[in-house]
Amino acid sequence: MHACLLKVRTPENLPGIISDRCRMSAPASHSVVCNFIFLTVMASVARYMIRAAVLFLTAAFVSSVFPVSAAAAVRNYRLKVVREYPHDTGSYTQGLFIHDGQMYESTGQYGLSTFRKVDISSGEPLRRLDFSRKYFVEGSAVLGDDLYILTWTNRVAFIYDINTLEYKATKSYPRQGWGLTTDGSQLIASDGSAALYFMTPQLQVTRTLTVRLSGRPVRSLNELEYIGGKIWANVYTSDLILIINPDTGNVEGTVDCTGLLPDSLRTPSTDVLNGIASDPSTGKIYLTGKNWPRLYEVVLEEK
Repeated sequence: MHACLLKVRTPENLPGIISDRCRMSAPASHSVVCNFIFLTVMASVARYMIRAAVLFLTAAFVSSVFPVSAAAAVRNYRLKVVREYPHDTGSYTQGLFIHDGQMYESTGQYGLSTFRKVDISSGEPLRRLDFSRKYFVEGSAVLGDDLYILTWTNRVAFIYDINTLEYKATKSYPRQGWGLTTDGSQLIASDGSAALYFMTPQLQVTRTLTVRLSGRPVRSLNELEYIGGKIWANVYTSDLILIINPDTGNVEGTVDCTGLLPDSLRTPSTDVLNGIASDPSTGKIYLTGKNWPRLYEVVLEEK
């Protein structure tokens, strides 16, 4: 009688591999059966190695397309005030921007809504458009020669000629108007949610982007400004400004504006931080708030 003992060492996590001991009683069957077992085991090992290789390559591909570090790398900034300017305490600021070196501001509240061409040095309007009591004006921006002004819940947007401030059109707007800015080729709007809407000059949405901080959506996005290829957004009722990647929606930086307006300048009518403007020709950045008595020129300092 002949006996064959074949012991095969296999990975512990390979299920279904047959017993590693083969005992046969005949020389003829010994070779056939042992060869069969060997081939079966090797096929299982090959399948295991192929699955492992596929998983490795998949993980490598995902990591290259969606790098984890990109979402996690959030820079935190504080403000340094460079200069202070007067600001009209009757301005419930909804939109603030600079076009061709000139500051403009849209203000809200029913019966008080305006659009203003503002003298920075005095805070006084050089020219002013007053809106009907039924409109609550929101964000504003210029694209080409057209000035776009949103309304909160009226579901319309107004278009004016920025050079003359002459009325051109009223367009249907299918959501709440909050903030508005432009990257020079399209309009970008917020509606108080975590979404940003990219629109054509005809107000047709081409893309919607969810803004996320460390992977979580950030709601209450309000006034917007496009600065250095990034979208800056006030977070309503907070002292926080987000710096957003316009391609991914990831927050790449936060700006802590706590204490920008000192308590000594606050009154019962003083409201929240809201208003970001940048002058592309100088790189200067300006911040203010609703019914604030000051407009601030600021620079960022990393914490």
